[in-house]
Amino acid sequence: MAETIFSKIIRKEIPANVVHEDEHCLAFHDVSPQAPTHVLVIPKKPIVNVEDIAPEDAELVGHLWLTIQKVARQLGLAEDGYRVVVNCGKNGGQSVDHLHYHILGGRALSWPPG
Repeated sequence: MAETIFSKIIRKEIPANVVHEDEHCLAFHDVSPQAPTHVLVIPKKPIVNVEDIAPEDAELVGHLWLTIQKVARQLGLAEDGYRVVVNCGKNGGQSVDHLHYHILGGRALSWPPG
C-alpha cells in the first residue's frame, strides 16, 4: 500500500484532532467537514478500501463498527441519528487510498447523498 496522509496521521507525523485511539484504529475530525460533526474512523492496519478487506480482517472490521458506535455516542449523535459513509475506489468518491469510515451528523441529512 502506498504512503497516505492517514499513514502519517497514525504515526503522529501530521497532527489531527483525535477523538478516539486504541491499538486497532484511530478516529479524528475531518479537516474538510461536510456536516457539523464529521469524524473519520480508520484502521491502523493498512487496507486500501472495502475491496481489500480479507477474511482475516473480520474481527478488525467488527471492531471498527463498534468504534463508530462508541464515537457517535461520545459526540452526542446517537439520539438524533447520524450517517456512516464508506467510499470505495475512484468512482465511489474515495480520495485517500486507506479504508476509512465517515461519521456525519449534527443536522438532518438529505437523500440521495450524491
